[in-house]
Amino acid sequence: MTKPSCMPPDNNTRTPRFVAPPKSCDAHCHVFGPHAQFPYAETATYWPPDAGKDALKRVHDKLGIERAVLVQASCHGRDNRAMMDAIASSNGAYRGVCMADDTFTDNDFQDLHEGGVRGIRFNFVTHLGGAPNLEMMARVLERVKQYGWHLVIHVNAEDIIKYEDFFNRIDMTIVVDHMGRVPTSEGVGQQAYQILLEFMRRESWWVKVCGSERIAIAPPFYDAVPYAQGLVEVAPDRVLWGTDYPHPNIKKHMPNDADLLDLVPLIARDEATQKKILVDNPARLYGFDD
Repeated sequence: MTKPSCMPPDNNTRTPRFVAPPKSCDAHCHVFGPHAQFPYAETATYWPPDAGKDALKRVHDKLGIERAVLVQASCHGRDNRAMMDAIASSNGAYRGVCMADDTFTDNDFQDLHEGGVRGIRFNFVTHLGGAPNLEMMARVLERVKQYGWHLVIHVNAEDIIKYEDFFNRIDMTIVVDHMGRVPTSEGVGQQAYQILLEFMRRESWWVKVCGSERIAIAPPFYDAVPYAQGLVEVAPDRVLWGTDYPHPNIKKHMPNDADLLDLVPLIARDEATQKKILVDNPARLYGFDD
């Protein structure tokens, strides 16, 4: 069986102009394959080019990034083995966010936790299969609360509007991927972004100011900066940053990851806030040891 692929990442990472502080964390990245060792899911909508843990390490070394949170992506589905293998080989530098459903046993969740998983991700994005069964999702969230995990939601702008009431009923920490994928073409006054800002005024909500290349119109992605700035202004202690390497399903403008790191001093103009986003906030949420 074969599936549609996607563009490979730009692995010619340049040296960024911005110097990341020590113990900076890429709080949203993926490992894909190698598929010969870790096959892609038959139910996935795409099978990307391999981009395993060694490729990710090379990008981070070039960027000066010492820590990472690996986020399970839909191409591997609920088979978290590639992610867990990368975490195990990281000498404590990686944490994980898994994908799971109610077929997982208590032992499965315990093994994931002991292996470095600290959150669970549910995807609502239509082109990746659409929203999960909400009753199943609620059951699973109740089961993982005992580990202190948080929920990561991958949503499009329209999902923020459609599922606002459902998200309001969830009693646990929620982290929003990619600034809610709100398109910059719709302006900061758009309903989805305003709802996201309201969510972020609550102590239980976090957001990742990554995915600028997804919401912006074109490189160098500066039109995403005001959206990230607005989120930082509301909740500087609950904002994370990430590359999204290897950038699955980018349709047109594949970013160089140094360009994305160089957005940080535009998003957060002072060193103290930059350190919060890159070091302090991910260390607190994911339990990295200083």
